[in-house]
Amino acid sequence: MPTHSTPFSRRSFLHLSAAASTVAAFRVLTEPMLAQAAARAIPVGTNPGKAVWIDSNENPLGPCPTALEAVTAIAAWGGRYLFDLTEEFEKSFAKSEGLQLEFVRAFPGSSGPLHHSVLAYTSPLRSYVTADPGYEAGMEAASVSGARIVKVALTKDHAHDVKAMLAAAPDAGLFYICTPNNPTGTLTSHSDIEYLVENKPEGSIVVVDEAYIHFAGTPSAVDFAKAGKDVIVLRTFSKLYGLAGLRCGAAIARPDFLTKIQNMVGWNAMPITGVAAASASLAEPNLVAERRHINAEVRGEVFQWLDQHGYSYIPSAANFFMLDTKRPARSVIDAMAQRNVRIGRIWPAMPTYSRITVGTREEMAMFREAWSDVMKGVVAVGSTERRIKLSNRRNLDGIMFRA
Repeated sequence: MPTHSTPFSRRSFLHLSAAASTVAAFRVLTEPMLAQAAARAIPVGTNPGKAVWIDSNENPLGPCPTALEAVTAIAAWGGRYLFDLTEEFEKSFAKSEGLQLEFVRAFPGSSGPLHHSVLAYTSPLRSYVTADPGYEAGMEAASVSGARIVKVALTKDHAHDVKAMLAAAPDAGLFYICTPNNPTGTLTSHSDIEYLVENKPEGSIVVVDEAYIHFAGTPSAVDFAKAGKDVIVLRTFSKLYGLAGLRCGAAIARPDFLTKIQNMVGWNAMPITGVAAASASLAEPNLVAERRHINAEVRGEVFQWLDQHGYSYIPSAANFFMLDTKRPARSVIDAMAQRNVRIGRIWPAMPTYSRITVGTREEMAMFREAWSDVMKGVVAVGSTERRIKLSNRRNLDGIMFRA
């Protein structure tokens, strides 16, 4: 049973008092917001209740059983802030990463601290540097801070090109590295991140977004933060842990960095259900390995099928991958939606690719069936199907939306 903490514990009071320098309110973009914004109205003839949603990088497994039990147990305390619960989570998280408590700060997910880091360290004189294609949310914050947005193409292996990023922005305020990268699911090596950290302009910082690192099992950048480097590492429980709707994440960095980004948000009350679920998930010793195995098995089965049928994709270490549509991806996304399978959005740097989230085996079986039909030119129109010749693809959108 949780204790009833006073409304302002020591750390919470410090967080609140720091809010004096908070900038004007702005929209914090998250992955589901971007996915929803990219989706058109569901075409005629689809059934939203039976749709397969593999467009937002959610984990279809949801919370583990102990996390569900923790949410149920804490729900009756929903009328309280329970700041102590957040502090206990921060202690548990710090211990799990071998960190001092002062190096950890909880946030509702990781999109918030990403935005606030950008606001704190970029300006009209200090650029925001990111991969292309890359997760778009930081660019929204950079547009608010007035920073120049520098997009640098990935390498041929779809890693962040850290040397090109350095060369493109000697005025950088913040370098954003997402590994595995969203949307490609590809990795940037620990040694490349180290090169960036050691060669970046003075006064700039490196933000390493590890939202999907649990799926990859690769070395974390936490050691840079632990060593006091100019690095902020972001983590979330939205992905492998399946807590996307419960909102819990953390920023890992030197205390002065955490204070500065906290100044951008002010008082940061955590949802107690998310904190309880995250704490319970941390206590499950085999959860990460088990879920990584499940994701890898289903992803591998999909890749094997794509290989057998000659479809091109970017091999991924995460719970999503980029799939080549061989034509403007919008028409394929809409055709898949017509078959109740919602796939991901388009990145301008890769206009013939769509990002596919790895769902359950059943969901991916439905994906394969729909994808095969769409690639063959079979398109659902209401309750009927019509075959379209490949040479007449330009009429695809008109046929799909015909009543």
